[in-house]
Amino acid sequence: MRPAIRAFSMSLLVSVSAGLSAAPMSDQAYMASMAAMHAGDTPVPSPVAVEPPTQPVNGREVVYATVDGKPLRGYLTKPVDTKGRLPGIIAIHEWWGLNDNIRRTADRIAGEGYEVLAVDLYNGQAATTPDEAGRLMKAAMDDTKTVDENLKQAYAFLHDHEQDRGVAVVGWCFGGGWALQTGLLLPDKIAAVVMYYGRPVTDVAQLHTLQMSLIGFFGDMVHDFEAALRKAGVDEEIHIYPNAGHAFANPSGRNYQADAAKDSWQRMIKFLHQRMQKM
Repeated sequence: MRPAIRAFSMSLLVSVSAGLSAAPMSDQAYMASMAAMHAGDTPVPSPVAVEPPTQPVNGREVVYATVDGKPLRGYLTKPVDTKGRLPGIIAIHEWWGLNDNIRRTADRIAGEGYEVLAVDLYNGQAATTPDEAGRLMKAAMDDTKTVDENLKQAYAFLHDHEQDRGVAVVGWCFGGGWALQTGLLLPDKIAAVVMYYGRPVTDVAQLHTLQMSLIGFFGDMVHDFEAALRKAGVDEEIHIYPNAGHAFANPSGRNYQADAAKDSWQRMIKFLHQRMQKM
């Protein structure tokens, strides 16, 4: 990425992540920051998606919801040697959409002893260019009621249909923000939130509704978000990797930063084990 573009995009993302302005950043500005950070990027698999699961898993495509009469298909994966009910996890894709990189990363998480549903917020489409990703992201953000219903039914699929032992949510990039939104949408149902960057919320009254633990990983300062979580009484862990930038642990793309990605993965798995395996 050219230095000028990186400097511009980093300043925008710091504003998004930290909530530095008095008013919330507009959707337009948020999408502009995402486009700038992913300028010239492509959804190639990063090492996050290449690493195999620690045990064999079995994944398949499923219809997990119906919204406005349309079936929604996702990817459901769990260990082959499953015995009894498992903790469930909703996995929310990056701005690229539900692609094979997300499916393979869902397999990795499933290998740690979870049933993982990788959802689709883009109606069966996945982007191969930043322009496509921006268009799909905008369409989702313009219809948040549909996205909300999508995520509510994803929870119901794991909790009611699959009878999982509690449900957590994990998201990267665009999906990181929606992981937090899922917690806000279902504050008394979601057991834990894992947020890989994405768009935070700094409204203390909103955050006060959260009843679950939250862990977040960021490449930039998010002090306002962290302070708001603490003021709201949320059980939180915020980990900041200076200079790692945005998308450092994405399953897709060229922004991968090995040290930050590996450390955050280990912390995520430890966090999930502590919150989910005893349920």
